[in-house]
Amino acid sequence: MVDAPHETLAELRRRYLDELRPMPASVLAALRADPRAGARSLLNAIERRRTAGRTETERLRRLRRFEQELWSTGVLHVAGVDEAGMSPLAGPVVAGAVILPVGYRRAGIDDSKRLSPAQREQLAEHIKREAVAWGVGRAEPEEIDRINIYHAGLLAMRRAVEALQVAPDYLLVDARTLRDLPVPQRGIIRGDTLSISIAAASILAKTTRDAVMVEFDRLYPGYGLAQHKGYPVASHVDALQRLGVSAIHRRSFGPVKQALGIVPEQRRLF
Repeated sequence: MVDAPHETLAELRRRYLDELRPMPASVLAALRADPRAGARSLLNAIERRRTAGRTETERLRRLRRFEQELWSTGVLHVAGVDEAGMSPLAGPVVAGAVILPVGYRRAGIDDSKRLSPAQREQLAEHIKREAVAWGVGRAEPEEIDRINIYHAGLLAMRRAVEALQVAPDYLLVDARTLRDLPVPQRGIIRGDTLSISIAAASILAKTTRDAVMVEFDRLYPGYGLAQHKGYPVASHVDALQRLGVSAIHRRSFGPVKQALGIVPEQRRLF
């Protein structure tokens, strides 16, 4: 029944649902007048997509509120900073830093922990292509053991900021501040869920670290690093007991100490 613009329902679905092209008012009106079940199904799908689009637009508007506050005062190069890999037993801690264009609204950006691996990988490619600047930094297991994991996380963040090809005017940092960097900044608790720049940084940190751990799985087989990425799951702890400690394990972490046979010093009671 749809006769404007003389396309079949399959063609309309491909054009306006699969390819996400804007639907002219004349086509929308024709669909609404078409009594066929296929036309009703297509119309409902398009309406659901429109509703989801409005919801996503509002979510992104809220996610940009810290950036928008700075952009509106002329602070344009706002870098979000976040890290990944604080609790694993092996591998580096990796941080990302991202400066997004003013008004950036890439659909789907969120805290990396809320995204599937495929979503993270796809978004990471968009972020790298569309950002004003991005950088990653890492602190290695031996640095983690020497200065402790908290300070190693800060070190990785600092290195990520220093890797930016454009100097940031301001930093938004997840949960902390980088006191050794002379840049105005703000620490935001749960910032990866509240700031689009920090969320973007979390995606780059996570995807970069995951790729590193997949490579380590080839170099150190048997631990399952490609699956659990070094986190202290039961299969990883069991592998430590069977295979021993590798060069990339964090020797200051409890399960690794146990695998090395290091017994905690007993406290004297008298």
